[in-house]
Amino acid sequence: MILRRALLAAGLSAPLAAPLAAPLVAHAQSPWKGYYAAGMTQRLVKFAGSEGTTLAGILLLPRWSELQKVPGVVLIAGSGPTDRNGNNPLVPERIDLLKLIAERLAEAGIASLRYDKRGVGASTSRPSGTLEEQERFFAWDNSVGDVAAAHGELLKHDEIKSYATALLGHSEGGLLALAAAKELGAATKGVRKLHALVLAATPGRPLAEIVRAQIARNAPSLLESAERTMAAVMATGRVPAGLPREQQILFPPYAGPFLQSLLSFDPAQALAELDIACLLLQGAADRQVLPMGDVQPLIDALGQRGASGEAVIFPAVSHNLKLVSGPADLGFTGPLAPTVADRLVSWLRPLLGA
Repeated sequence: MILRRALLAAGLSAPLAAPLAAPLVAHAQSPWKGYYAAGMTQRLVKFAGSEGTTLAGILLLPRWSELQKVPGVVLIAGSGPTDRNGNNPLVPERIDLLKLIAERLAEAGIASLRYDKRGVGASTSRPSGTLEEQERFFAWDNSVGDVAAAHGELLKHDEIKSYATALLGHSEGGLLALAAAKELGAATKGVRKLHALVLAATPGRPLAEIVRAQIARNAPSLLESAERTMAAVMATGRVPAGLPREQQILFPPYAGPFLQSLLSFDPAQALAELDIACLLLQGAADRQVLPMGDVQPLIDALGQRGASGEAVIFPAVSHNLKLVSGPADLGFTGPLAPTVADRLVSWLRPLLGA
């Protein structure tokens, strides 16, 4: 599930609106490129997030960046205490989704910055003070600001083309990318800060609807009490005290302000208001964001825009963009599905001029 694991044909490609833009840069082929394309280098980074937070992560650069500038993508993790690689201590399997995406992008000549979320890994730890301090620390606006800060950090590195950047958000990270893109995507004096958006396994309905449907499918006995809790959070911005443990997993006491914004955030409306190129990647075997009901609003929003966009639904691919072998396979482990990796690269390279 987007919030926690506890509630747990042929490929369909739907190009919409204008065709993809031509490459931003056409660089001459070099006899050295084959050599450089085979490698990559990583750089540990620390940078300021929102409200005084320090975020830690990895800038992964294709070796080709030693000779010329390359495009760059900020990778944004999904829900919960998820680290820079896409792993979550609440899930015993090692997923490594963001690490796998970063490596595939580097092989294609595209740099990426991925980071530990606030309160996770080497980033600023969760405060141990009052509930109010924790609520401020985890507020929605701070997480959105962290995405913008990561994009700013990406642009500080000399190897990155400032005119060829993108955000890629997975699951809840896609919602944060949509919110951050509203600011970053606006052109200032004719110059764009952001040039493309990739939403991977991202819901197109407000999260309150997604959570409601997931609980109804997986734990219907909790639905009535969860409805009351969501209503209280959305009305007050506070998580009610004394919730049973099964609800505390979904609604941690400190997450009231964050959930108040997240539960009501309309991703389809946010996408419809953006005029940057967008790619939707969705697994047909996703059990958390269900095709097509949860995704169709985003596809509809793509069609309402003047900017280029494409949606691709991949058979036998999970929420974590891994191949599944059958109904019992949740698709947590293993490599990135080759069809997903290939489409991601083939979409980004001409758009960003890699």
